[in-house]
Amino acid sequence: MAEESEFSKAEKAAMKARAKELRAKTKLDPLTQVLNAIEEMSPNDKKLAQKIHELVTKHAPDLKPKTWYGMPSYANKEGKALIFFQAASKFDSRLATLGISEQAQLDEGLMWPTSWSITKIDQEVEAQIVELIKRVARQHLLAQG
Repeated sequence: MAEESEFSKAEKAAMKARAKELRAKTKLDPLTQVLNAIEEMSPNDKKLAQKIHELVTKHAPDLKPKTWYGMPSYANKEGKALIFFQAASKFDSRLATLGISEQAQLDEGLMWPTSWSITKIDQEVEAQIVELIKRVARQHLLAQG
């Protein structure tokens, strides 16, 4: 009896995207890779990703755009993703996600959020995203010391 794969089609696609990113590092600059990833998204995901890209580059210009598992992310000088966007279509989800990695070090007590589902970015949501971006940027600057 053949063993079934432990990974879904979406997970396998994410792993393939990551391998492709690693191979492409010398071919395209990271910003172009991010913009290409955004361009390939569904209309709603694309709109959200473009807005997040705009906000991160405006409020945390020291973070460097790069793709991470095929999705837009923004990294520290060591190349570690701190903030990332995951399109809803990435894992056949109904919700897009804005997340922070453990590298962002925004630890708060014994439990804290590391990702937020986003369906639309209005003024209130934009203000929350900007505050998150600024917190990540401040922590990034402190870590550089």
